[in-house]
Amino acid sequence: MNHFLLYSKVCAECSALVTRRYSTSFSMGIKMLDKSLRAPIYSIYGFVRFADEIVDTFHDYPKEALFEAFKRDTWEAIRGKISLNPILHAFQQVVNRYGIEEELIQAFLNSMEEDLYKSSFELKGYNEYIYGSAEVVGLMTLRVFCEGREAEYQRLKPHARSLGSAFQKVNFLRDLKSDYQERGRVYFPGVDFKTFSNEDKRKIEEEIQGDFDYGYIGIKQLPEKARFGVYLAYKYYLNLFDKIRSKDAGQVAEARIRINDYKKAFLLMKSALLVKTRMF
Repeated sequence: MNHFLLYSKVCAECSALVTRRYSTSFSMGIKMLDKSLRAPIYSIYGFVRFADEIVDTFHDYPKEALFEAFKRDTWEAIRGKISLNPILHAFQQVVNRYGIEEELIQAFLNSMEEDLYKSSFELKGYNEYIYGSAEVVGLMTLRVFCEGREAEYQRLKPHARSLGSAFQKVNFLRDLKSDYQERGRVYFPGVDFKTFSNEDKRKIEEEIQGDFDYGYIGIKQLPEKARFGVYLAYKYYLNLFDKIRSKDAGQVAEARIRINDYKKAFLLMKSALLVKTRMF
């Protein structure tokens, strides 16, 4: 193995480590993908995770300057096809190999940047934020799953967007308290954290259920190499959503709802059986 290939392999391994440390659910889903798809999906997640960390957690550091540097380094990595930042190097390789559009990356960076200065959203801004922060991530991963098959990518695009949207909105409900208390944010338009009601919650849940339903149609049509991993992530999030739905609005606003490891293990085994027997 030449030294550049070794460097690239090490960078991809760094992205896998980031994924495993930050998200057990996504890590398990990625492990259920075909082996050929795992490294590129880890690389996308590593990039997304680092951008999100800058705007969400680096409170004692100059976040605006750090994010500007991150954006600049991202574009330099993509266009120069190399970076000394291992996460960006791994990401640019995926972008260039699979033809991920710059528009998707720019939309993602735009949404992340909004977290530096926006604390609430009107409907149009909310939809744009969801697109940039979540739907485009679904489209990036779909580019990998389709492996250059353009007609398949175009057919599955709307479903990938819906699934990404569902995941993000569930995250917003799960993190309602921390987003408000630690970052001063409420993403849902027209919702006041201090008066968050069961009616507010019900309307949001109806929207999320529609996203899940449309996303599920696409999962069933995914290439076989990707289907199990995406279905498992879908089941994790759907189970979390069902648990949130069973709670009162006040409970959701006061505690972060989680799925324990035993439940995740059960979902893994059940999902494997359903996908194997094509009964999902």
